[in-house]
Amino acid sequence: MSDSGQSPAPGGRRRWTRDKEPEGGGERREGGEEPAGLMQKTPIILAKPPGERPQAKAGPGPAPPPPAPPHVLMKARGEEGRGGGVASAGEGPAQAPPREREGGPRPTQPVYQLHGRGLPPPGAMDPVAGQSRLAAPEKMKTSIKLVDEQMNWCDSALEYLLEQTDVLVVGALGLQGTGKSTLLSLLAANQPDEDPRSFVFRPQGPELRERGGSQTGGIDFFITQERVVFLDTQPLLSPALLDHLINNDRKLPPEYGLPHTYIEMQSLQIAAFLFTVCHVVLLVQDWFTDLGLYRFLQTAEMVKPSTPSPGHEPSAGAEEPSEYYPHLGETHSATHTGAAPLFPLLGAFRGHGSFAALVARLRGRVLAAARAQLSHSLLTERSWFHYAARIWDGVKKSSALAEYGRLLG
Repeated sequence: MSDSGQSPAPGGRRRWTRDKEPEGGGERREGGEEPAGLMQKTPIILAKPPGERPQAKAGPGPAPPPPAPPHVLMKARGEEGRGGGVASAGEGPAQAPPREREGGPRPTQPVYQLHGRGLPPPGAMDPVAGQSRLAAPEKMKTSIKLVDEQMNWCDSALEYLLEQTDVLVVGALGLQGTGKSTLLSLLAANQPDEDPRSFVFRPQGPELRERGGSQTGGIDFFITQERVVFLDTQPLLSPALLDHLINNDRKLPPEYGLPHTYIEMQSLQIAAFLFTVCHVVLLVQDWFTDLGLYRFLQTAEMVKPSTPSPGHEPSAGAEEPSEYYPHLGETHSATHTGAAPLFPLLGAFRGHGSFAALVARLRGRVLAAARAQLSHSLLTERSWFHYAARIWDGVKKSSALAEYGRLLG
């Protein structure tokens, strides 16, 4: 091809010409150096930053440590007895032991076990016994003693109580033979057409009624599946108890000089106790209104213990705690038997339906009564039992009742 040479350019400058490209590729320029005025393009090299460039391995090095095993918070039941050694063939790669921190082994978290006070550890507890603690208490079939005939507190009712606050307490007061036990049995679980011997509160039998005796002594306790507590009491100012006290030569407590004073003080203690621990108190009568009985109830209200304060010592200048008073209802139980012979022209329960309908209406009104708070704190069934025990002990040691008994002689 033609040779490249220098040809003068206008203006006195030389113009460089390019020779033919050789067969092996590349460019060839004549002369040793390029003129200063010739522009050259800077090559651009696309490369990764030094931190991202792969480094050449100089040789086989140690393998990277495997990831730490996950921390198991709770194992399944089937995995408790399995060992944590090397896995056998076919089960996959063995897990590496956990890494230890510098300066010692890795600390472990403490394990806490919660169990009731006085109970064996959870591992040693019988599963049958554990299920029995969660089960509901046994259904009561008959009443038991809360206060016996000697006016002593009994703890047998505690096993039928639960730790729940939806409870209604109903008590009954009345003279001898007015039907307190029968009325509470009908309100609790029995029907009017059932045999009276199957009632939860045993009523006064015909033979005992003819002798003028009393069936109930102290305070009887019964709780239904609907969590309603019924308290049946001995007769107020009972002549049968007075006759039994005199004829059997029972020794009186030293603070009482006469038998009738002791019987009246027992009646005041029971009435004051029911006025403090019951939501509803039923006054059962079988005749016309007795004004002497109302005066007796006023006395019991006067000497009843006050609501215990939440603290041990009341602060100076604090307001007096509000006193608690239950709902007091009055029922006449012998209208269909005692009043009918005196008024033969007046039909039994005229305009009120049958006796079963009257009992159902009374039960509905009693169960619908407002359940006021008995103390400064909300009571469960079991805490009510301990609260009632404390109230009974306070009633027996009441200075107001003791002063009233000295005034009676």
